[in-house]
Amino acid sequence: MPNLTVQNLFDRQVEVAPGQTLLKAIQAEGIDWMHACGAKGRCTTCRIIVQEGLEHFGPLTDSEQRYRDRGRLQANERLTCQCTLVSGDAQGRVPRQTMLPHMKYSN
Repeated sequence: MPNLTVQNLFDRQVEVAPGQTLLKAIQAEGIDWMHACGAKGRCTTCRIIVQEGLEHFGPLTDSEQRYRDRGRLQANERLTCQCTLVSGDAQGRVPRQTMLPHMKYSN
């Protein structure tokens, strides 16, 4: 199974099952992650900045493409509630804007 490393959560490793969204995998590991719209792809609060392995993600969903077209989702960002890892490992970071105050983050 592919793994996601969240760099600024002390390099926390998250296994992502086939077809599982990153958000579901992150939550299964007990990690609290911002997602204001309830994981429906209607906001960008659950986004992740992909540092490595962007090529291992599935194609953009309609929601992600809509935000990308509006300039609200950068080329190296994905919505964790929408995207999957399909072919390999990836590394990413929680954006500063969506860090939760009760969580401890690393550099």
